[in-house]
Amino acid sequence: MSVNTNPLAAATSRLRSAGADTDLEQLRQVVDAMVPFNNFVGVRITELTREYAVAEVPVRDEMLNHFGTVHAGALFLAAEVAGAGAFSGAMAPRILQVQRFVLRESKVGFLKPASGRIRARATVDQQVVAGVLERGVEERFELTGTSLLHDDAGVLVARVELDYVAWVAAA
Repeated sequence: MSVNTNPLAAATSRLRSAGADTDLEQLRQVVDAMVPFNNFVGVRITELTREYAVAEVPVRDEMLNHFGTVHAGALFLAAEVAGAGAFSGAMAPRILQVQRFVLRESKVGFLKPASGRIRARATVDQQVVAGVLERGVEERFELTGTSLLHDDAGVLVARVELDYVAWVAAA
């Protein structure tokens, strides 16, 4: 795939046939499968709503660090994938107009050693999204999100602040 190719536009071509109302389960499947690296690692979006998304890191030896806990990179990936899912769910009414969505900056707080399956639950700023949806114009906008990561025992193991920039075409 070319660096200049818009993967969201290519992946959402399947959604165009669904009509104006984007089905969130269909959107979850598209977003879940569109990034080759995520597929390679096995991170999956397991829940997608208009308010939040959940991504899970599989339990595999390759996801561990030298201490036997989940590697920080795997934790961050789960947080980032959940954030992208949260954006997609929130922007569902205009997802076909999204031209680009890029993580610009992040701040990670690793709170506890993580073991087992990791679930990252992310949200994005609903007030910003509501404004973009209401305006319906072509624009570039900035958006923040938060992803909270819990392990199998329900322990909060990391908190990730996400700072995005996105571009949408007119509705």
